[in-house]
Amino acid sequence: MKKRISIMTIVVGVLAASFASSPAPAHADIVWDHWQQAESLVARGNKAEAVSHWQFLANHYASIGDWENTALFYGKLDSYFDAIGDYDQAIHYYELENEYWLKAGRDWGAVKLQRADQIRTTVELYRQERDQSTIRELALPSSGKLAKFEPAYGTYLGIYSEQDPKVGNMFTKTEAVYGKKHAIYLAYAHWGQSFPAMYAKRAKDADGALQIAWEPDDGLDPVEDGAYLRKWAQEAKAAGIPIFLRFAGEMNGAWVKWHGNPAQYIAKFRMLHDVFAAEAPNVAMVWSPGDVPANDIDPYYPGDAYVDWVGVSLYIEPYENGDPSLPSMLATSNVERLTRLYNTYSDRKPLMLSETGVPHYQHAAGEDFTEWAKLNLQRLYEIMPYKYPRLKAITYFNVNQGMNNAKNDYSLSSSSDIQNYYSKLIANPYLLSKVSDSAQPVDRVGYVPVDADHQSFTKKTKFVPFIKIPEVYIGKVEYILNGRLTATQTELPYGLELRAGEVPEGSVLQIRVLNKSGKQVSLRTFGVSSQVSVDIDGKDQVFEQAPAIVNGSTLTPLRAIFEAMGATVEYEAATRTVNAKKGGTTVRLTLDQKTVYVNGKAMQLEEPARLVNGYTLAPARFVGETFGGKVAWDGSSRTVTIATK
Repeated sequence: MKKRISIMTIVVGVLAASFASSPAPAHADIVWDHWQQAESLVARGNKAEAVSHWQFLANHYASIGDWENTALFYGKLDSYFDAIGDYDQAIHYYELENEYWLKAGRDWGAVKLQRADQIRTTVELYRQERDQSTIRELALPSSGKLAKFEPAYGTYLGIYSEQDPKVGNMFTKTEAVYGKKHAIYLAYAHWGQSFPAMYAKRAKDADGALQIAWEPDDGLDPVEDGAYLRKWAQEAKAAGIPIFLRFAGEMNGAWVKWHGNPAQYIAKFRMLHDVFAAEAPNVAMVWSPGDVPANDIDPYYPGDAYVDWVGVSLYIEPYENGDPSLPSMLATSNVERLTRLYNTYSDRKPLMLSETGVPHYQHAAGEDFTEWAKLNLQRLYEIMPYKYPRLKAITYFNVNQGMNNAKNDYSLSSSSDIQNYYSKLIANPYLLSKVSDSAQPVDRVGYVPVDADHQSFTKKTKFVPFIKIPEVYIGKVEYILNGRLTATQTELPYGLELRAGEVPEGSVLQIRVLNKSGKQVSLRTFGVSSQVSVDIDGKDQVFEQAPAIVNGSTLTPLRAIFEAMGATVEYEAATRTVNAKKGGTTVRLTLDQKTVYVNGKAMQLEEPARLVNGYTLAPARFVGETFGGKVAWDGSSRTVTIATK
């Protein structure tokens, strides 16, 4: 609050100075008249009529290069439109205000951008994907090379449990309490203390890895290469488990003693990297700032050669700084808080949420926020891993701060409702329970955004929407498929499963969102489609060219299926003829002709074979039965099954 007052004081001073300057511009009287009229209207409680005057003044000051006053009047406009609930206009002016503060060399618009994100309506859609090349491509860095301990896709499940009364530091209890093993356990260590061998052993007993937050409480000066560090590194190696070493995290925040000297920080981090590279190859170096203040993150980056993973401490809470007397932060989403860091580093490094939490109770206010916590827990464990496929680990800060006379209850087990909901969310195989190089979910299922490149699916798929509205709490979500209301949800977690037979090519899925008052706040349209799939002896086939339905006939890739059934295939380009053979059976067909020959005997196809993107497609029943297979069609999943045994 003090910062805001000081900003406004400075800005008003700038404004006054602009009118007191001499000589005055020729139209100074007009400008002054608009300014006085706006002030008079506001004083009479008529802000709506002041809008045109503020717009005039903002445009005027922008035209003469007075960026401070331009930002000031855009600030009046964004506050007005926010107050009356015209959020699109408010966002427009918040962004303009920030733009002109930046032109003025100020970062004062950052808080306004945060507010713009809070009131921005977002409806995005993600779906399951089984094609391995598609999933892996989205989850890879541009170099194509995975980092140390990085999964091919999926997100490691991590937890800090020492203050959880149901788990403590007995990590083997985690599965019994939450229904699933966790991949990473978090422990804190301090420079000068010995390696936390007990925590490493208990992580090993739980078949897990250890994240160590190593904090130089006396600052960076004592951090030197010597006997203490070498012994610590050797004991880390002897632990025999993967270790994610998060040295001096949140270095961009003035609340830690190792803040303030980026050059020194970088030198110490690089030195540690070199020591552990030599002494403990089972240690991955994690560089982990806080997500705020954002403008002080990049100067501390040690460089790609010294960082294995980029982490971040990212928390959301109902009130700013946990203080109920400060503005509500309920509209803040954890999803957008990661965007800047992700866009900056994910192309080079895997990301982890080194610490994160969502409180369900606020001690200072004595308020329960269970519904809000559930909303953001779903975003944390479903939306963020799908939206950010390079987010490869999430470590939850499982602490009830009320036990320390603090502000928020992040604990998962202090509320049975939250504990059960968390267990339900993490049951998803995409959240990984074991750290290993190139790990992947046991069901081999990933997630992709529903966009122009990822509309089609096979068999069945789960759709998961990310929905955020200015009113925070969602009243109802309706799913409308090809004009028909298919499903309605009023409770978390949101999501919809559809079978391929329900979604023909060129389908349209609409998501209608209503707030708690029953008012529609968004209607978003997505193109969706399904493809025919082929199973041979129970194994799902993956084709370079997908099957297609033409004139009511299902056409499938001929060569791929024939070869999967053990036949040899040759193509004569000059005559556009395909010859295939298996045992004593021969097949000869010509593209775009219905007549085919099996063992020299002519027969007619319901639809001729044809070339599609360089691949020969032919009717599924003919392709499957020619060499003795039994063919069946499942319309609900649009699946051709071929049994050869």
